Amino acid sequence: MYGPNPMATTTTTDDVKVEAMPYREDDKLGPLGAKVSALHDPADLRKTLLREFHSAVQDAKDAAASVDESSAKAVHAARKALRRARGVLEMVAQELPKSERKAVGRALQESRRALSSIRDHAVAPDTLGQLALGDADRVTAKRVLDNSAEALPAIAEIKQLLAEIATRAAAQAEALEASLPAELRWDRVVDGIRGVYGEARRARRAAKRSKPWFHTWRRRSKELSYQLELVASNAGARVAAVQGEIAEVTDTLGPVVDLIMVREFVDTYAQGIPGDDIDHLKSAIDAQLEDLMAETRKAARDTFSQKPRRFAKRLTKAVRRDLTPADDTDNHEIAGD
Repeated sequence: MYGPNPMATTTTTDDVKVEAMPYREDDKLGPLGAKVSALHDPADLRKTLLREFHSAVQDAKDAAASVDESSAKAVHAARKALRRARGVLEMVAQELPKSERKAVGRALQESRRALSSIRDHAVAPDTLGQLALGDADRVTAKRVLDNSAEALPAIAEIKQLLAEIATRAAAQAEALEASLPAELRWDRVVDGIRGVYGEARRARRAAKRSKPWFHTWRRRSKELSYQLELVASNAGARVAAVQGEIAEVTDTLGPVVDLIMVREFVDTYAQGIPGDDIDHLKSAIDAQLEDLMAETRKAARDTFSQKPRRFAKRLTKAVRRDLTPADDTDNHEIAGD
């Protein structure tokens, strides 16, 4: 009753038969025999991105619930969740009213900043402890940490702050869902990713002589990595390879940003410590920081060498190849024929 479709084409690979229906020339993602992906359908793409934003909000809620186990881990998890949410926001930025985009972005930014001081208190002891310091500088570092301990909020305050941030993030999810159109075009999402890549690329260049720009480079790179990870989960190995390049760079930026933070931390908690001792400790930090900044910028040069438009084309091509079934030539190459 249901015979072969005369309009279909059939290919066979390793005894697996794939039937592909004819497809429109404007279907940029290929025939119906291609890998099924949310990137195929504008409505599904919208659902996927909103689901990711809601997932990030849930992670922020989970972080608030886990603060009694470890406040440092809870704060880290919440900040990571907010960064993921911002990455999604930038992916859909082209489809949002400007006022709504700014409002959601501002709320996420303020929430992360509210946790920055607590995060710094958690990271500073290990960062200072791992530095190669002389005895005098080690004593100064201990006095700085002793001063900072008095300013650390109580667990109850951290718990309340995390709960408030999770509630605010949930409100942003509702606002985002209400503001987005019913469908999202893939090329518009690519525009959003291209914008984040462009910001990261510019920040890397500016970071040659600027510590704040170096920090911006890492923030944008992390968002880009989260974005590409989401796309890869709906595409395949080629996009995952691009994401891997960005993630590898992002990992190398972490220790540098920690040193930048701890330098500011020393200034913040220098009360009662002679100025010469503080300056000497900061000089020791700077000596190691400058070398690391130069090394990481050089190592990331190739990763950020492409202009934003070229990077967007590379990403689009990677998605298309991931979602298009291999032809006979590809199959023979894989088999070694």
